[in-house]
Amino acid sequence: MVVVGGGISGLVAAREVAAKGRSVVVLEARDRVGGRVLNHELADGSVIEAGGAFVGPTQDHVLGLCDELGIRTFKEHTAGDSVYVSRGIRQTYQGTVPPDPLILPDAGRLQLQLDQMSKDVPVDAPWLAAKAAEWDSTSLHDWVGQNTVNPDTAKLLEVYLQPLLGADARDVSLLFMLWYLATAGNEQNPGTFERSSGTENGAQDSRIVGGSQLIPLRLAERLGDIVALSAPVRRIEQLADRAVVTTDRGQVSAARVIVAAPPPLITQIDWAPLLPPKRLQLLQRHFMGALMKCDAVYEKPFWREKGLNGFGISDVAPVRVAFDNCPADGSPGVLLAFVGGATWADWGNRPFEERRRGVLEGFARLFGPEALEPIDYTEHDWTHERWSYGGPVANPGLGATYRFGDQIRTPFGRVHWAGTETSTYWSGYMDGAVRAGERAAAEVTAP
Repeated sequence: MVVVGGGISGLVAAREVAAKGRSVVVLEARDRVGGRVLNHELADGSVIEAGGAFVGPTQDHVLGLCDELGIRTFKEHTAGDSVYVSRGIRQTYQGTVPPDPLILPDAGRLQLQLDQMSKDVPVDAPWLAAKAAEWDSTSLHDWVGQNTVNPDTAKLLEVYLQPLLGADARDVSLLFMLWYLATAGNEQNPGTFERSSGTENGAQDSRIVGGSQLIPLRLAERLGDIVALSAPVRRIEQLADRAVVTTDRGQVSAARVIVAAPPPLITQIDWAPLLPPKRLQLLQRHFMGALMKCDAVYEKPFWREKGLNGFGISDVAPVRVAFDNCPADGSPGVLLAFVGGATWADWGNRPFEERRRGVLEGFARLFGPEALEPIDYTEHDWTHERWSYGGPVANPGLGATYRFGDQIRTPFGRVHWAGTETSTYWSGYMDGAVRAGERAAAEVTAP
């Protein structure tokens, strides 16, 4: 077997295949494993995440894998108040939704509507929803505009979407959003907006002690020399009795191939025979989100001493949403800003110093003037990653799910598909990556 891609999904697939006594090799284009999961070491040796970071309830597959690998988790810091800045007014609050009287009625109604509608979307086949054609041709932006009174409600929604998808409500369909909410659960617990957006008991509930890249690093360590780095796949040719995979390091033949790569990158492979037209259409209609993570490092988490938990929402870019991103022991202090979607389009290509100043000023608006004097500042722009082209996830454009979505997991001859985008639960998350790798491995090892 050959697995294309050394992220969590590909490594899990290889692990499962090897556990059944089959020979397998992992071909990874980068000089590291982890894909869109990447650790960043601070000056004092502590670690934060430059890529995917959070785990939470109902994400049973990644949490189970962590237990097996001896990896511990810790709760995201939530003690204290969150901060909300809108129209120049700063408020502190507790809970999920900011106490903005102009937005609260719309926000509460929208959440109820989205949760109710998502129940009608099958997690394994959203294109079969009764209103799939209508919902997939309607942008989330247009639907929100038709179902709210205050236009600022849509702006608040961007605070949720930009870190989640690296995109905005104009970019994605109502169907895709409903499906994404439906997948924020497991077989026993239906997905909800609250779980998808929440911190405590939600998708952002916990992080990995030592950074989330520990997961792929330990998987690769156990797999050993079957993981080949700096081996980008250029061509996959399917013959009558085998598949031949050509990389920059040579060719490998195998009975089956699992491709665990971001959808836009799959189209860059030279396929022989060509990909089925319908699958190619699906891949061509997926776009990588635009996202960068900006972290400011302080000697201590000064906001905690003020009774603040480090979570903040603002209507002023570039810091639309902020998180406490301290290591497990709380030292040093780290504040994280997600810069995604339209905010990335505005700020992502500005000069570094201008962006740094804007991020620090954004933190200061939320948490106080101490934020202007960090001891370090670091950022990671996923649009600059050659083998990702963006993050955190690939999003289908309007109409793509209804018209072509049934191809997402359909094998192509000897080729099977993994990657978080192919998962039926927690797509876009590490749990979805684990689930997809397990499924693909089961497919290629089935009798």
